[in-house]
Amino acid sequence: MFTTPTPHISAAPGDFGKTVLMPGDPLRSKFIAENFLTDPVLVNNVRGVQGYTGTYKGVKVSVMASGMGMPAIGIYSHELYNGYGVENIIRVGSAGAIQEHIDLYDIVLAQGACTDSNFAHQFHLPGTFAPIASYELLSEAVKQCQAMGARYHVGNVNSSDVFYGDHAGVPEGLDSVYALKKMGVMALEMEAAALYMNAARYGKRALCICTISDHVLKGVETTSHERQTAFTQMMQVALEVAVAMERKA
Repeated sequence: MFTTPTPHISAAPGDFGKTVLMPGDPLRSKFIAENFLTDPVLVNNVRGVQGYTGTYKGVKVSVMASGMGMPAIGIYSHELYNGYGVENIIRVGSAGAIQEHIDLYDIVLAQGACTDSNFAHQFHLPGTFAPIASYELLSEAVKQCQAMGARYHVGNVNSSDVFYGDHAGVPEGLDSVYALKKMGVMALEMEAAALYMNAARYGKRALCICTISDHVLKGVETTSHERQTAFTQMMQVALEVAVAMERKA
């Protein structure tokens, strides 16, 4: 258990709500706070990783960036779970689709997260570990997607340690993507598996909700500005889940 402030978060005890939305991009954190939260207050800005707390429909909710990759979200989720009493972390990020029926701006709800990372090694487990989402958060997210009429998909994502792979050629360089595709994996991202493992280890809840920002096999993509500001439906789904969880408590 940490005392607060923690090594990477300068907030005081009680500054965070029980649910934290966690985009990768600090500017997306700022966007969510300014456009969806009432009276948002900046509670963390260590290393420019902006964290805000405000209210949404009368419920105290926080949003803080994670940065990119499993080591980064592993640090921030660990400190939020253990130092600040956070119960639910909902990653709101972007992902690259690898299935033909999934299109740009679709929402993917990561029921599970495959990974090529060695993150699980620290837990000294026999064999492998299957990182999965909280069923409570996942089922609420499905309800909210249905209520909003959102186009969504539930299933596996792949959390990779590598964004730029050292591929020898194309299509040979896409062999790993095609292998994941044939196993039904929906999309590629870089954080969910570590978040799910930390939630499992500390008896907390986690969910990864991603908007499709590009399609790996179709070669289409959104712009960096669109990724920062245009994924509003995903943000609303996550916020409604936060409200639902508070009302259940």
